Amino acid sequence: MDDADRRDHPPGARRRRLFALLVVVAVLAYASDQLTKLVALELLADGQPRPFIGELIQLRLIGNPGAALSLGAGNTWVMTLIAVVVLIAIVYVAKDLGSRAWALALGLLLGSALGNLTDRFARPPGGGEGHVVDFIDYNGWFIGNVADIWIVGAAALIVVLALLGIGVDGRRDKKQQASTEKSGGQPDG
Repeated sequence: MDDADRRDHPPGARRRRLFALLVVVAVLAYASDQLTKLVALELLADGQPRPFIGELIQLRLIGNPGAALSLGAGNTWVMTLIAVVVLIAIVYVAKDLGSRAWALALGLLLGSALGNLTDRFARPPGGGEGHVVDFIDYNGWFIGNVADIWIVGAAALIVVLALLGIGVDGRRDKKQQASTEKSGGQPDG
């Protein structure tokens, strides 16, 4: 392997460690999502809202047939299909992992997508059309779950990585690197 190849691809051991990090993060995201949903189903089954952070954030149990903000509620199977496509895309992209931050972001997305996909198959009416358990009411604007928190966190991290020009492989975009060096910042290397 020549120097250019070595720079283009992280060593196998590093890639395996990053993939292991992605898997651990995904398992933790999935477990936290499913555990909190089980607790919500048990404690909020009476349908009564409970203050969590005053009236700003309450705990209120619903079954959401759609996506965030209940979008697509009439097309639950489309949400299931989108989740499957996201899972496949994450696994495909993960083969090029060269960045801890990307491993974290992709792990959060993977665990969250699996958590909501589990609901699609395990919750009534089932068969890929089950309703996702949502229970965190954000001041009446929308009701979500822990997976949604992880998705938003992952999306924010991906935006930061994109703004910094850091690719999944851990390399910086040449234009972004030149811009950073001109402004006196240090390249990510």
